[in-house]
Amino acid sequence: MTTIAPIKKHATSRGCEGSLSSKKPSPTLLRRLGIVGMDPIEPVILAALAMESPLLLIGPHGTAKSLLLNRLSIALGLTWRHYNTSLLNYDDLVGYPLPDEHGKLKFVETPASIWEAGVVFLDEISRARPDMQNRLFSIIHEKRIQGMKLEKLRHRWAAMNPPATDHEEEHVDVYEGSEPLDPALADRFNFIIEVPRLQSLSEQDRASIIRSSAQPITDDDCEALRHRLTQIREQVIIIEEVLGDAVSEYIRVIMDYTQQMGLQLSGRRATMLYRNIIAVHTACTLDYPQDPCDSAWLALYNALPQRAQGIKIETGKLLIAHNESWKTASLDKYDARRLLSADPDPVRRAIRACTLPKLSAEEVSAYVADGLAEATPGGRHALATYVIDSPVSGRLNAAIAEQVADLYAATIVAQDLHESIGTGSPRHRTWLSIVEALAELPGSHSDTTIATNLLAGLFAMVAFYLALLYLTCGRRPTLILL
Repeated sequence: MTTIAPIKKHATSRGCEGSLSSKKPSPTLLRRLGIVGMDPIEPVILAALAMESPLLLIGPHGTAKSLLLNRLSIALGLTWRHYNTSLLNYDDLVGYPLPDEHGKLKFVETPASIWEAGVVFLDEISRARPDMQNRLFSIIHEKRIQGMKLEKLRHRWAAMNPPATDHEEEHVDVYEGSEPLDPALADRFNFIIEVPRLQSLSEQDRASIIRSSAQPITDDDCEALRHRLTQIREQVIIIEEVLGDAVSEYIRVIMDYTQQMGLQLSGRRATMLYRNIIAVHTACTLDYPQDPCDSAWLALYNALPQRAQGIKIETGKLLIAHNESWKTASLDKYDARRLLSADPDPVRRAIRACTLPKLSAEEVSAYVADGLAEATPGGRHALATYVIDSPVSGRLNAAIAEQVADLYAATIVAQDLHESIGTGSPRHRTWLSIVEALAELPGSHSDTTIATNLLAGLFAMVAFYLALLYLTCGRRPTLILL
């Protein structure tokens, strides 16, 4: 079994902004290159550089996306090509086609063509024409164009403004023409990073940016960056030997959670996440100890392709899923608690949780709460009845215990129901359906009593809410359904 650091409880949602700054002194490599305010995402950027992984930056105009990539290219001493993909034509990439004396097609290179580039920066990629986006696939993912290997190409970087979506907030700029990235193209980038806005930075950093001027990059700055990337590449092998099994298990579990959240992740993304987490943790731990749980969160948060597609990511739910997944990854492979994470159904997870004595009261309460929230009305009552009869009923926290008790009461308390119903009305037809369903149950069975109480109670509850609706809205609903 792989030993990993203890799991920490995170009380608040932590994204790419400010998640690690309180744990250690701010990183200095990007600041030495004249880039201020990107300390929290520096380990991600270093990991992408060290592993030569495709990197996409997302942010409003004026957030130093181009400046960052330009200065990194200078520091690495690589020939780079900066393409505005909203205006890009294919000839701009490959040069002009010209047949040679043998009839074979060759390309006449221009100063802007891609063949000699060590770095390619695809700016405004979300504004590129669909046909150009399709041509970029092989460059980003395979370092190839027209099936030909780009021998000198090492880094593929891109940038875009936030895509227009249907859930924009009033204070957020809307960028007309910045379209959600094609899912297949977004999935070619290992890292998809939101660049911090000026308003999110510290007062000191904002003042530094306001007063900043372009400073030359020194040889020492370049050497420091290159040395750090070499260290990461060397240490990645060791980190993978220690954490590989745990990270692999973590990804298996977190992908089940993200699917439940509506965030579909491909098999390619699973492989990327594995490499990303190992590399980010390596970048985080070269100078200071770092809990791999924190590194995994930083890597996960900055690797979701949905961000480039304009799909809203619920950070709080994702963080909860992350913590649960990392906890599972730390368990022995024979631990029965692994079954909880393997089952995608919240109700079944709650039932399983009631059978595991190793779970804490907090954990059992969380599983039961999830099950109650996801179950249908009848299923919710059935689950509450199961929980009450289980050994964990006395270990639930107060709020969940009260909810379970209220639901359970509806199944054991005989309902005193008196109501005049018009023959042939929707409510009358509903009651006849209940009577027919109960008639099929055995009269002496305990479940029949429970079902009778529950159905009558739900029927009465509908009458209560109808009366409340009539009193508050002054109108009669036209349709009544259980």
